[in-house]
Amino acid sequence: MPAAKKTAQKAAQPTGRNTTRRPRNLYAYERSLIKAGLDPVAGADEAGRGACAGPLVVGACVLPAGRRGVVPELADSKLLTPAARERVYARVIERALAWSAVVIPASDVDRIGLHKANLEGMRRAVAGLAVRPAYVLTDGFPVAGIGAPGLAVWKGDRVAACIAAASVIAKVTRDRLMVAMHDEFPAYGFDEHKGYITPDHQDALLRHGPCGQHRRSFVNVRAAGGMIELTRLGVAEMGDNADVRDDLPAVNVPAELIEIPVEV
Repeated sequence: MPAAKKTAQKAAQPTGRNTTRRPRNLYAYERSLIKAGLDPVAGADEAGRGACAGPLVVGACVLPAGRRGVVPELADSKLLTPAARERVYARVIERALAWSAVVIPASDVDRIGLHKANLEGMRRAVAGLAVRPAYVLTDGFPVAGIGAPGLAVWKGDRVAACIAAASVIAKVTRDRLMVAMHDEFPAYGFDEHKGYITPDHQDALLRHGPCGQHRRSFVNVRAAGGMIELTRLGVAEMGDNADVRDDLPAVNVPAELIEIPVEV
């Protein structure tokens, strides 16, 4: 067996497996894979999976090897303040060998199902990279048909730099879209909660009913729209229940919306 392949097997489990191994630092996965000859390494992650309104956004990123690929403040996007996310986003975009973002509208998330939308978004985000990756690290679950060997990393946005970078791209892109969406639908406070279920968002849903950006696959949205009766349901139960279909007309994020500054 070639030495590079043996090293890769030690650095990461086989394609399609999930690992909870925590590296010594945020860049250990990439460095091990690159040392094994698997260069470049891409990461992919999503933002908006748990939101009941707005799009699902999937980011993908390839960071350069060496010191240039070490991004100051880089971390899981959920652990960063909005201002810090903006700083890290700018640094990632400046340093990345390649990056992409795919936006999947709420209507398509409803139509094909949240998990299938997430998988297809990751495939398209990786396919949209200007640099073809030799290996792909995905956050949380394996993605078949991604076009390269890959590894699902549990809590990947906290243990792998390329996944953390992808999470920042996805989160900042989605937040900017939600802030822009507030101008069209000011009654819901999308600029504040970004489409996630909060008491204020739920109150607005009950007062005004769902708008075109709400996901009808969420129980609380269907209840607010008079489609079902909401009884004794907690926030944890307000997940997706979408139909499963294979087609997904996901679109690349509009450049003009990527450049909208987020309010912090």
